[in-house]
Order: sequence, then structure tokens, then C-alpha cells
Amino acid sequence: MIAVYLSPIYLLLCAYVFYRMQTWLERCLPYLKRKRIRIPIASLYLCTAFSILAAFLLKPSPAKRLLKQFSNTWLGMLLYALLVILIADLLRLVLKRFLFRKDSRLKERLFSPNGHRLIGMVCIFCVGCFTIAGITSADHIRVTDYEVSVDKEAPGLDELKIVLVADLHLGYSIGIRHMEQMAGLINEEDADLVVMAGDIFDNEYEALENPEILAEILGGIQSRYGVYACYGNHDVKEKVLAGFTFGGKGEKASDPRMDAFLEKAGIRLLREEGVLIEDAFYLYGRPDYGRPGRGIRVRKTPAQLTEGMDLSRPVIVIDHQPRELQELADAGVDLDLCGHTHDGQTFPGNLTARLFWENTCGYLEKDGMHNIVTSGVGVFGPDMRLGTRSEICVITVRFRLASEASDTGSAE
Repeated sequence: MIAVYLSPIYLLLCAYVFYRMQTWLERCLPYLKRKRIRIPIASLYLCTAFSILAAFLLKPSPAKRLLKQFSNTWLGMLLYALLVILIADLLRLVLKRFLFRKDSRLKERLFSPNGHRLIGMVCIFCVGCFTIAGITSADHIRVTDYEVSVDKEAPGLDELKIVLVADLHLGYSIGIRHMEQMAGLINEEDADLVVMAGDIFDNEYEALENPEILAEILGGIQSRYGVYACYGNHDVKEKVLAGFTFGGKGEKASDPRMDAFLEKAGIRLLREEGVLIEDAFYLYGRPDYGRPGRGIRVRKTPAQLTEGMDLSRPVIVIDHQPRELQELADAGVDLDLCGHTHDGQTFPGNLTARLFWENTCGYLEKDGMHNIVTSGVGVFGPDMRLGTRSEICVITVRFRLASEASDTGSAE
């Protein structure tokens, strides 16, 4: 319901951008003031502004997919149009009221029709650059490397190479081409283990471009010990409008087709469960903090999830949201792998996100536990990244050797 309450604000912001754009166009091309030209321009803009709602209401179809992709790009353009125009208007106000009060010639030049045209062109150029840079950045997946040491013995292993991915958001924005790029990068790493830390889907299973091909691509990911996943807050069946979900007050659960998709792709879903791999290390998958999913109303505490484990073995946890870090460290977890934050995804989100998370993105050590948060592979909402990166994380985990353990015992 939040989207309903915020809709008047959205419309006001759209109107503000249109007013500034129309003013600039009429200064550049005076004939645009004519009513017979104004009306078509206003109608086209109105259709663009309401494309988000139209995409939400349409039933799954090629038209819905096209409109959804268009509206996602529009959201990003609107964000940067607002930022650029607001900055321009604030500068204009400051210059007019304070700096150019005594210099009438500079004031006349800046606020003349030619000055107005120049400022408008600069604004459009900036919005265009931000849009192109954001789309390009979101489309290109990078590789981020980490190295950590765990002071525990993992029998038979000196080190473990893990590839962490999260926030694929398979749906209208992320599809076959993006997954082919991701799978190719993962396979180049010759990993021992691949983990997916939630938000594999983007709420609507129907949004998948071609489930059969996508499952085949993900099924081609190669690793020594397999591919494991946990679910995130978007791996549930809900409708999404401008980043807000509509799913009623019932239990939030994954679409059964999502579970079947992962099984077909050879991805093992850990839903509040752990596995001991090769009798060497534990891997535990937590349900999402806010939406634990089918059959799980309250997820286990960190202390509960390590009960029964041999804590002389390394313990690796995949958890969509980077929460309860201190509790996990106290419970004996050695490596906590997360996603969710997108590192804010687009500027200025990459700055404001740091106000809400102890570790927004990257590496954090917490009382001997290593926490790594990836900015994610895909996008949510605007199909852009600015100031952040789409990435897979390659983590080399080095364990204490058996000989070192025996030497320590002898010294004691």
C-alpha cells in the first residue's frame, strides 16, 4: 500500500520535470508553444509516466515485458533528471540572489534566452551521460577477489575457492544474456564451491525470459562440490510496482515453480539447513530475515543453527541480508556470505545505504568471523548502476593445516 500513498509524490515529481523540460524546449523552439504541438508532447510524456502502472496491470506477454523494461529505464532517467534539474535550479537561485546581485551584465547573460538554452543543453547532456553510464555498468559483470584465513582445520583441504553471487533478480531486466555472462565468469574461476545468497528471482516467475534456457545455463555452472543457494526477500510470489510489493497479508512463500527451477538447474536450496561437505566444512543456508518462506515462521538464532556442529570444523553461512553479525560470530561461524544491499545500486543510493548496514558491501571482520557482502549480479527497479558494480565475488579461504594444529598442540 505504500506505493499508493507515494503515488501523488511521484506524479508531482514527474510534473516538475515536465515543466522544466517544456520551458526549456519552448525557449529553444518558440513554435512549440502552439497548442496543437503542446498537447501531443504532454500526452506522450503522460504515457511515459504511467508506463509503470500499465506494465503492472498487463498480463504476462511480450508487450508487458517490453513495457516493463521501458518503465525500469524511465525510473532511472527520472531519478537523474530530478537530481540534475534540482541542482541547476538551486545554482540558479544562489547565483541570482547572492553572487550576481551587483554584476548585472553576468546576470543578464546567464538568464537570457541563450543562457537558458545552454543550461538546458548541459542538463540534458548530463542526464544522457548518467543514463548511458548506468545501463552500461549494470550490463557488465566484474570479478572481485577476496582472501581470508580461517584458524580451523578442514581435513583434506588447504584452501577452498568459493564463488559468491547474489541478487540475480531473474525477470524482466535480467535474462539469458546476463546469465550467460555470469556463468562464463564463474566457470573461468574453476571454483570448489558456488553459493547464491538470495534474490535469485524477481518475485514473479512469469517474468522469466525463458525458464528452460535459463535453467540450462545455470545448470552449466561447474564446481567441485556443487552449487548451493538460500532464498532472499524477493524469492517469494508477489506483484511488484515501482519497487513496492503487493501480495496481501498471507504467508510469503516462493512460487513452487521457483523451487522446481532450482532443482532442474542442479542448485541445492538450503532452507534453514546445513550440510557437512566432504567431512571438511559446514555450509548452512538461512531463510530470509524478513520473509523466511514456506513452513518457516521464525528462523533459527545463530546459536541454534550451530547446535550439533563440530565447531572444530569451519562453518560457512549463506544469508541473504547481512544481519546478526555479532551473534553469528559468537555462535562460532567463520565465514558469513551475504547480498541484498546492491551497495545502493545507483548514486546517491550508494551513499545513503551506508547509513543502514554495518557492512553495506565488501569485507568486514567481526570478532574473528569474516563477513563478505556482494553488491550483486543483477538489478532491482531501474535497470542501471551508477557508483556501484555488478559483480561475482571469488573468495579464497585458507585453512589451518593439520601439521600446524599438531605443532600448536605440542607447544602447549
